[in-house]
Amino acid sequence: MSNKIKTVKTEYYRVPLEGNLVDALHGKHDFFELVIAKIELEDGRNGTGYTYTGGFGGAAIAKIIENDLTSQLVGIEMTTPDKMNDYMNQHIHYVARGGIASFAISALDIAFWDIKLKTENLALKDLNGCGADRVRTYYGGIDLMYSEKELLKNIEKQLEAGHTAVKIKLGRENEEEDIQRVKAVRNLIGPEALFMVDANMVWSVPKAIRMAKRLEEYNIGWLEEPTNPDDYEGYAKIGQATTIPIAMGENLHTIYEHELAMKIGRISCPIPDCSNVCGITGFLKVAKLAEEYSVKVHSHGMQELHANVLGALQNRGYVEFHSFPIYKYTVNPLCVKNGYLETCKNPGMGVEFDYEKLKAYRVK
Repeated sequence: MSNKIKTVKTEYYRVPLEGNLVDALHGKHDFFELVIAKIELEDGRNGTGYTYTGGFGGAAIAKIIENDLTSQLVGIEMTTPDKMNDYMNQHIHYVARGGIASFAISALDIAFWDIKLKTENLALKDLNGCGADRVRTYYGGIDLMYSEKELLKNIEKQLEAGHTAVKIKLGRENEEEDIQRVKAVRNLIGPEALFMVDANMVWSVPKAIRMAKRLEEYNIGWLEEPTNPDDYEGYAKIGQATTIPIAMGENLHTIYEHELAMKIGRISCPIPDCSNVCGITGFLKVAKLAEEYSVKVHSHGMQELHANVLGALQNRGYVEFHSFPIYKYTVNPLCVKNGYLETCKNPGMGVEFDYEKLKAYRVK
């Protein structure tokens, strides 16, 4: 058995999105980008990994893999995923620590984990022993510009599809509209159903504190990204001023940033994303850190993978069922049942793409 890396191949897709998907920071999402990395060893073993974006940067991510990382990987021995992760970070650290580099490394890291797990005939969810067969999920809508009627209709649709928990976007210009939308959703789903909100970083710290206090009466599960994620001290101030748990993580791309969020920002709901935190390796580091702070770890996006990652963890929280439907382009699309997602029992990272469905969106 040879561990020498024979080839690294990259595929880049731009996949259209349906509906009026708008948030307060990014505006309207018309498509998502998918970058797939395939690694083959000289003995024929292979693995697939991937990352995604909200419509910007995908081409640059693919080029970093093709131009800067492939040449550093082909011909060397694959060791463990964490060592390969360190190796990749070291080689492009000076020009690209975090940011786009973390997305590129994420795709390759997931591919290395895929090889490792297949070699060991092990499902990702069983990485730490016998993992969970299902994990709790919630529907995360990109719904800021829906009218109240459209918002409630969409949530009813998600409840009928099997969801029991939801998250909506906040950040409208008129904050009274935000409060009214929260009130309307709470009335729809009932007083005890899990209900989170996400401001996508657009509030100042004073406004976030004011809004959090107004939201407290609606039994909010967490307030996500109320302000700029680089303002760790601001997060601490917000958290100290409200009874609502504060969440963030999707815009943090290194373990160091996540540590600052917990240590200084005092967040109680870390939400990393395997697509941009240097893959499964980075996510597991955040999960370990969360355990040290006695908090659960949740996930953002790519639910088809994160269900399996969280299934392996004792301090698992919730998998976000994101509005970018990557799962629809896999061989075995996810199905929500009574608020849960089943984890994959097959060896490997647990996601197999359906390239027939994807081929029309490939960019060459």
